[in-house]
Amino acid sequence: QVQLVESGGGLVQPGGSLRLSCAASTSIFRINVMSWYRQAPGKERDLVATITDGGSTNYVDSVKGRFTISRDNAKNTVYLQMNSLKAEDTAVYYCNAETRPRPGVVFDYWGQGTQVTVSS
Repeated sequence: QVQLVESGGGLVQPGGSLRLSCAASTSIFRINVMSWYRQAPGKERDLVATITDGGSTNYVDSVKGRFTISRDNAKNTVYLQMNSLKAEDTAVYYCNAETRPRPGVVFDYWGQGTQVTVSS
């Protein structure tokens, strides 16, 4: 079982920055993939960024060049640095952890979410 706690959300003006944190209850060395998702009102939850246990990253096109996902293994924490924020980035942001203990078996864990609002 992995518990995830997000923090760092808030209200920011367009063009501003925020850094989200996701603290895991276990060593993130045990987690194969960690991701950030977001869900805007009335929309589905969408993948934003992913980082693997090997450090490989991937981003949805709409945030490339603005968002950076990173991990601090010593703190069991994954971050999402968000720069040049736009109104369309407004959403609840969720942290996700995926473990694959053996071939064909995948466990998914979610945090409670943190609200990001971009508005003037």
